[in-house]
Amino acid sequence: MQIVDAHHHLWDLSRGRYPWLQQDYDADKFFLGDYRPLCTNFLPADFCAAAGGCDVLATVHVEAERDRAEQVAETAWLHEQHAAHGFPNAIVAHAWLDQPETEERLREHLKFPLVRGIRSKPVTSSSPDESVQGQRGTMQDDNWLRGLALLPRLGLSWDLRVPYWHLAEAAEVAAQLPKLPIVLNHHGFAWDRSEQGLKHWRDAMAVLARQPNVHVKLSEFGLRDRPWSWEDNAYVVRETLAIFGWERCMFASNFPVAGLRIGYGPLVQGMLRMLDGLPLEQRCAVMGGNALRFYRIDTTTTTTTTTATTAECAS
Repeated sequence: MQIVDAHHHLWDLSRGRYPWLQQDYDADKFFLGDYRPLCTNFLPADFCAAAGGCDVLATVHVEAERDRAEQVAETAWLHEQHAAHGFPNAIVAHAWLDQPETEERLREHLKFPLVRGIRSKPVTSSSPDESVQGQRGTMQDDNWLRGLALLPRLGLSWDLRVPYWHLAEAAEVAAQLPKLPIVLNHHGFAWDRSEQGLKHWRDAMAVLARQPNVHVKLSEFGLRDRPWSWEDNAYVVRETLAIFGWERCMFASNFPVAGLRIGYGPLVQGMLRMLDGLPLEQRCAVMGGNALRFYRIDTTTTTTTTTATTAECAS
C-alpha cells in the first residue's frame, strides 16, 4: 500500500545547531530515555535506508528542535533537501507564538512554498499532578493565544504536541479558533498503560475529539520502560480511531525517533495489521489520503519518496 508519512525529522549536525542532540543531551528528560543513537546526522539517504521496501509517496517534515535562532534556516535547508531528493513534500516549521516578532517570523517561513503549518509547543506540566495553568507560554497566556490566532489568518495549521492531561485545555483553544486546522501529535501520548491511565487518556481524547477542526497522528507509541508491543499499541490505535473516526486520523512514523524502539518496515506493517478491520478505502485514507488533504500536498508534482526508497536506497 502506498503511504504518506505525516511526521518525520531530518538533521545535519554540520549545517545547524540542535542543542538537544549536542551540548544539551539529557536522557533523563527525554520521554524514551537514552537517545544517543539519534545524536548523528539523519539525512534523506538515511530516511530512505530506513524506509526501504515501503512505498512512501510523500512525507511531512516537522521541525526538529533546531536552535531557535535558526528556525527559518531550518526551513531553507529543508527546501534544499526537497530540491535534491524530492522530499519532504510539506513542512511544519517552528515559531514562538508569544514574541513581538511572531508575525514577522511566520511570514518569513511563508516565503518558502512547502510550509504548511507550525509546531510551537505550549508550556506543559511534567505530570497530571502538577499545574502550570496561566503561566507564560501556556494555553491560557493571552500573548501566546494571540500568536496562535495568526495561524488561520495566514493559512497555516497547528501541530499540537502535549501529553493527554492537557487535552481538555487544547479543546478549549480549538473551540476558540474553529477555522484553525489542528493535528494532535503522537496520539496524545498514552504513556500510562495501566487501566486507570488509559481511562484518563481516553476521556481526554474524547473531549478533544468534540472539536471538528482537530485531527490526530497515529504515531510514536514507544514507551520509556518497555519494548514496542503490537498488543499494547493496537489497543491505543483502535481506541483513537473509535474516538476520532478514520477521517481524522493519519499515519506518521516520527522517524528517526521511533527507530529507538522499532524499525520503519515493522512499524508500517504493524500499523496495517492494526487497521485490518477497516475497509480498504478507510485504510488508504489513514495511511495517506488524510495527510495529503490536511497538509495540502500536490501529488502531481511529487517525485519522491517512492522513487527515492527504491532507487536511492538501493544504491
